[in-house]
Amino acid sequence: MIRKSMLAAMAALGAGVAFAAAINVSPATRSTVTAAFKQAGVEVESPFTRFTGSIVYDPKHVAASSATIEVDIASFDIGDEAYNAETRKKAWFDAATYPKGSFKSTAIKAGAAGTFDATGQLTMKGRVMTITVPVKVSTTAAGTVFDGSFVMSRKAFGIGDPIWDDTLEDKVTVRFHLVGGK
Repeated sequence: MIRKSMLAAMAALGAGVAFAAAINVSPATRSTVTAAFKQAGVEVESPFTRFTGSIVYDPKHVAASSATIEVDIASFDIGDEAYNAETRKKAWFDAATYPKGSFKSTAIKAGAAGTFDATGQLTMKGRVMTITVPVKVSTTAAGTVFDGSFVMSRKAFGIGDPIWDDTLEDKVTVRFHLVGGK
């Protein structure tokens, strides 16, 4: 009897980890994904207005967690449609050929309380790079919140017309605030 109870408890615990509910994120959940860069020494931060994501997170089993975020590249909004159209061109994001950018985790490592490092594949403009992103987790009335940022090289992804290299910094900081409803 004890053995059956123990096996049932272990199976239930394992099922909880294997079947942790996915937290879906998008602009509809008040989530944001932005890109910040310097142009002529002035920081510009602009959002991607369309994206989706799924995060499986269990604070007791952080290593079993996973995350996938997909961004609609054509939704990058600098605030002026003429500039937005320029960023969608071949020299920049080439949104017609590569309509999506994505991050898919390959490993999650627990950090200090309420933090973890997500390592995964960042894909943009047909190029893939492995990155590690520090993430802070909190709980609010709206649900579980995942905040973080990482710095990337736009040139490493073939983003940008070289004629802009003296005006536009290579480093781009991607910031995210992902809210998963309760």
